[in-house]
Amino acid sequence: MQPVIDDRRRTDALRSLNHRAPRPRARFFREWLKSVVIALALFLVLRSTLVEAYKIASGSMEGTLFAGDFLIVNKLVYGAELPFLNARIPGFRQPSRGDVIIFQAPPDTRQSFVKRVVGTPGDTLAMRDGRLYRNGSYENEPYAVHTNRRVRAARREFDWQLPHLVGGATARQYHPTRDDWGPLVVPPNNYFVLGDNRDNSQDSRYWGFVPDSLVRGQPVFVYYSYDAESPDREQNGSRVRWARVGSRVH
Repeated sequence: MQPVIDDRRRTDALRSLNHRAPRPRARFFREWLKSVVIALALFLVLRSTLVEAYKIASGSMEGTLFAGDFLIVNKLVYGAELPFLNARIPGFRQPSRGDVIIFQAPPDTRQSFVKRVVGTPGDTLAMRDGRLYRNGSYENEPYAVHTNRRVRAARREFDWQLPHLVGGATARQYHPTRDDWGPLVVPPNNYFVLGDNRDNSQDSRYWGFVPDSLVRGQPVFVYYSYDAESPDREQNGSRVRWARVGSRVH
């Protein structure tokens, strides 16, 4: 009877091993799920700290960037946010005059804008007949374009400028327009930004300075460009602006 007992023990042992060992399909699913979770976590970290894609939705930077341009944005250069930690990695430098930047819009931080920095902390800025003056000197801006010379009358959007005027003024004394305003002093930790398409841009002239805490990165290059409106491109059979793909932003 001894062999029968041994066979039973062997059979019970094999059943126990089979019961404990995970099925190949279940093991594959767990490994796949783990890989997906790790990949998603890495994607979120990279997107929050290194690079991000951004699409140009308006013509406010035309001449430099066009509606339908898709950009790769460097988020490390000015300092990136760490996901879930409410903290920022120190940047390599601060935004400089002439930099094109991506930032959360001060009027509504749920939106992101792209504009050019024309004033850094301590700068005195003014515009006369559409020409920018910085610290008393005319600023040559080869990137600026003008598409509509008709100047709109002063509106309440400019009222925010009053506390920042050099020498001060009252609302009755100060009558700014799109092309004539200032001089204003840029406060610490803030930037003054303008769209390159000066006659068709909602920018710091209307809603004020951009705090450094809202700056999100610097566009590096155009990785894709699609013209959704041009009838000429539709007739030619392609709306892709191939000539813009790979072009650097400056």
